[in-house]
Amino acid sequence: MGLNLLEKSEVWINNLTLQNANLTQLAEVVADVLNVQHKNVLVVDVRPKHITLDILEENIPEENIVGKEKEILEAISKLEGVNVTEETYIHSNGILGMICFETENPKEMLDRISTMTDEIRHNIAKRAIVFPTGFEVRDKMIEDTNTPYLKNLLESKGFKVTVGDILEDNIADMENHISEAVSRAYGLIITTGGVGAEDKDKTVESILRVDPSAETPYIVKFKQGTGRHVKEGVRIAVGSIGPTYIVALPGPNDEVQLASKVLLQSLENGDSKFEMAQKLAAVLAEKLMKKKFHHEHAAKHEHGVKHEHEK
Repeated sequence: MGLNLLEKSEVWINNLTLQNANLTQLAEVVADVLNVQHKNVLVVDVRPKHITLDILEENIPEENIVGKEKEILEAISKLEGVNVTEETYIHSNGILGMICFETENPKEMLDRISTMTDEIRHNIAKRAIVFPTGFEVRDKMIEDTNTPYLKNLLESKGFKVTVGDILEDNIADMENHISEAVSRAYGLIITTGGVGAEDKDKTVESILRVDPSAETPYIVKFKQGTGRHVKEGVRIAVGSIGPTYIVALPGPNDEVQLASKVLLQSLENGDSKFEMAQKLAAVLAEKLMKKKFHHEHAAKHEHGVKHEHEK
């Protein structure tokens, strides 16, 4: 059975000291014990009393993880400059915590692993973060009605919701914030705004940086280069990294309200990102068509009134 790390990939080795140690060698020794490629184990943080390693494998056979604490500590203790004592121990959240788990009952071990995996998936799935976007929100030129609405809606469905920073209309800024949210094990990342056809709209492009295979269907298309439109149309985006969904919604509050209900139903159904994107795009496209009809009807009515007045 292969174990999916579910984005919980960090391992802490606590209560050890280093003196001119070679961190590359240390990471390679840990990789050998876990039977993964050297390039997939990195030392990412060093403190006076502990180090942090990042395991970049998505799936690892359980026999490579379970009960490996003693073997890892013995292996690194043989390295020059690495001081391991009886107080040294390994800690990790999630599946990698099995490194410290030893049992003579294999069934008990596998049952516990299965339970942990289910619990982690559930906890990640119910963690959400909402990012508003745009200078107009940042500079308080307009009221952000989307974030409080989404927070209340998601919390009513059992989510733990974090309100993220207001993202700049900048691909690098958006990519950094979204990537960090993925690494912090949010199961649902929502952005609002910045999906339009103007040059300042960068949200969809940013999500494609994080997930190049994200689904980005159009909800309306324009003739490129007309008016302020430098892109072909308005798109939404649905990406996924491991157990995390990344969803870019439009800015208008009525569209957010409509789409968020479809999003929640899609999550409940266990839809793929393709299915989720198609459902969101369909309901938003229909909404925009109704808006267009309403505006055109109002414009014709106004023109008719003016014409009668001119007579």
